[in-house]
Amino acid sequence: MPTAIICLLLPHVRESGESMSIYQEILGDRFEQLHPKLQQRYQIEEGSPFLGKGMMHEINGGPAWLYPLFRLGVRWKLLFPERGLAVPFTVTNRFQIGRDGEQQIHWERVFHFSKKKRYFNALMSLDQNRSIIKDYLGEPALVYSDLIFTVTDTKELLIQSKDQRLVIGKLEVPLPYPLQGLATVREGYDDVRDVYTIHVRVRNPLLGHLFSYKGEFVEDE
Repeated sequence: MPTAIICLLLPHVRESGESMSIYQEILGDRFEQLHPKLQQRYQIEEGSPFLGKGMMHEINGGPAWLYPLFRLGVRWKLLFPERGLAVPFTVTNRFQIGRDGEQQIHWERVFHFSKKKRYFNALMSLDQNRSIIKDYLGEPALVYSDLIFTVTDTKELLIQSKDQRLVIGKLEVPLPYPLQGLATVREGYDDVRDVYTIHVRVRNPLLGHLFSYKGEFVEDE
């Protein structure tokens, strides 16, 4: 097999021979500015999944008239209408190779309500040419979003969504800005309590707040 093809199928590698996750690739030298526990968390490579479990202190939604939209999202493991406090939560991140040889990280986020489980799943990969993370939301994918990764002064990871598209089979239709659900994610680590902290907010330029959750979790070894 040609060397170029082999390189596409293997995790990215530093010159020293140390493999790199797509998150190390996108952040570059800034990756070292993350809290050490976040660096450990985002070194997701083949054979090194991350499994976490914890609690969402609160899950909030937008206007009540959007309930049918969130209910429909259950089918795609993307949105859900349930809201609440102290909701058990699990997250699993696994490395995989796509059909075109692309390195991908699968995100399975599960919210355990009293009588049902709800999902907020995604598939991420690296676009080196544009220096962004590609994020396909839902299973099968229903929405695509560019993601910008940065590191805050407090060593947190800040993720912000940008341009979005509606995914219809193999067709991807750009979403006008007023129709987009723009996400802001802050993930940190609390040294006092030894927990990861997470705060996700999704807003629409016209309607404002659509969906949010805030909580904490630990690595489930």
